[in-house]
Amino acid sequence: SSHLTEGVFRGTITDAANFDPSVDAETLYNAMKGIGSDKEAILDLITSRSNAQRQEIITAYKSSFGQDLIEDLKYELTGKFERLIVSLMRTPAYHDAKEIHDAIKGVGTNERCLIEVLASRNNRQIHEMVAAYKDAYGRDMEEDVIGDTSGHFKKMLVVLLQGTRDDPQIKLILYYVLHTVKDIGLYMCCIIMLCALCSLYQPPGSVVTHLHLVFEAYEAIAEMSIEDSIKHELSGDFERLMLAVVQCIRSVPMFFARRLYKSMKGLGTADNTLIRIMISRSEIDMLDIRECFRLRYEKSLYNMIKDDTSGDYKRTLLNLCGGDDDLAGEFFPEAAQIAYKMWELSAMTKVQLRPTVRPASNFDPAADAQALRKAMKGFGTDEDAIIDIVANRSNAQRQEIRKAFKSLLGRDLMKDLKSELSKNLERLIIGLMLTPAEFDAKMMRKAMEGAGTDEHALIEILATRSNEQIHAMNAAYQSAYKTSLEEAIQSDTSGHFCRILVSLVQGAREEGPADVERANTDAQELASSCNADSDDMEMKFMSILCTRSFPHLRKVFQEFVRCSNKDIEQIIKKEMSGDVKNSFYAIVRSVKNQPSYFADRLYKAMKGLGTDDRALIRIMVSRSEVDLFNIRKEFKETYDSSLHEFIQVETMIVSLSLRLLALIVGLLRSLLICLSWLLPWLCLMALEVCV
Repeated sequence: SSHLTEGVFRGTITDAANFDPSVDAETLYNAMKGIGSDKEAILDLITSRSNAQRQEIITAYKSSFGQDLIEDLKYELTGKFERLIVSLMRTPAYHDAKEIHDAIKGVGTNERCLIEVLASRNNRQIHEMVAAYKDAYGRDMEEDVIGDTSGHFKKMLVVLLQGTRDDPQIKLILYYVLHTVKDIGLYMCCIIMLCALCSLYQPPGSVVTHLHLVFEAYEAIAEMSIEDSIKHELSGDFERLMLAVVQCIRSVPMFFARRLYKSMKGLGTADNTLIRIMISRSEIDMLDIRECFRLRYEKSLYNMIKDDTSGDYKRTLLNLCGGDDDLAGEFFPEAAQIAYKMWELSAMTKVQLRPTVRPASNFDPAADAQALRKAMKGFGTDEDAIIDIVANRSNAQRQEIRKAFKSLLGRDLMKDLKSELSKNLERLIIGLMLTPAEFDAKMMRKAMEGAGTDEHALIEILATRSNEQIHAMNAAYQSAYKTSLEEAIQSDTSGHFCRILVSLVQGAREEGPADVERANTDAQELASSCNADSDDMEMKFMSILCTRSFPHLRKVFQEFVRCSNKDIEQIIKKEMSGDVKNSFYAIVRSVKNQPSYFADRLYKAMKGLGTDDRALIRIMVSRSEVDLFNIRKEFKETYDSSLHEFIQVETMIVSLSLRLLALIVGLLRSLLICLSWLLPWLCLMALEVCV
């Protein structure tokens, strides 16, 4: 009764042995009768039965007690837990049908739900879902989808709704076009149609393998992955749909691992998405999803759910998850092969870095200098005017404004800004006014001065800067602080961590493309060092990770997967610790996808209690003229929430916290004043009582 993928069961929920639906029906009835209900008994029973067995329990419950089990569960349970348990009691087809119905009913459409379900289901699942929709709602699913969507997005959904993946005649036509067309735009359109018409579940050697070769041919022509090409050429819901289709062709489990991560990261938890995926994949490929999840996010799905949910809802989800992969400590061959392909894509993709701050047109440094002086003269400061000028000029233009301010007004702009602004705004504006080299030098200094060291800041800066940027930073540090940056690092850090930083601060990383033969040798040496003691291993990693060019390291890390059947990121996490681990991990993440690394750093700066304002300012300032647009895209893709929205929420929380603190201080002050007035009177009363 369980679903099979390519003949191998990879689910976490299976048929219970010695199953008796009448006994289970009575157990559930007893758990719900009287005042309150035994929620643990309900969830333990339901999550230890397959979906087919649950249907038998529903029938037995009605026969034995003359009541509808689902209606009784709805009555007894509440909230997310009720939603999860009731959804588990529906057949997969009716569950999918309800998800689609809920996505398009009422005001607004949940396009992401439509994309996830229709992009990931095979022909049989589509046909069963469409029939269930007709039976449950008396309506045609295709008509409802057409009525609620538009444009290319609508047309592609209709194609998927036909459940005609693997139609040989249509694919034959597309293959012919692919082998004859030269126009890259038309080529991509053909691939998109081919993706939509190819089955998600094919044995090795089938059309899916051929489609991977088509992807590779496209990537060789376009010099970017098919995913990046879709992001570049398409937009909105159509872009999201086509990315989902391609991701499902590459790996259905990885697609769902991404969706699960997004459902629990960002602002709040997308419980509907979490429930839908955990239920729909529990009897199909949850084990594969778990592997992909740990590979991509370096944390088990089990622990992610554990940290992000609570109560009986959490217990039910953990039962569906089936186990904690962090405890196992294994390296799965399937996940390693996905890792190999990820490195291959990273190596071949030509990323076009896009800034968010560009030089202003009709630039007049004298006029800007006068406007800034006017904003700071007299009583109060026009902070909006300062922000408007500084944030809308390139760094080179800001340097011209500094010179104009000094020559026209005989004043130091930086000193004036420091005296007029305060706290984080002052840090941010001053950071923007410094040259990139001055700013990096200042950030390195701030990371090391005073008690304690901000190791993450040191790692982030040195792991992501080019040789030229590091040399400029060294010169700026020497000029500003009259000592070398290398000496400062040596006096503030120690051990292997110090050696790694000193190696990076030389700015002597090799440049140029990968040397394939040498990359194989480097990969073998890294793999062999994993069996050595920790000191030798760390020194070998440093000798390669801190000196080779990024293109070369991409090839090294790819070949490392092939020769060890392990992923470099997992090895670093498992075998190393502390700042050494963080340093190597930052280099690997930066090599793989630097904008993604910075998106992760920004998220960590804002999540949890309080905001790491220094990290937030450091990244926003240093990347605004390099790749902040790319970072924004990665942030949105990973956390399903815009960077803009995240910053707004975080700064609003800080503002409210400060207001609340001020209010508390004000109330305490008023209370103390009242006590000062009451104290003499209370003393007299006490004296009279004593007398």
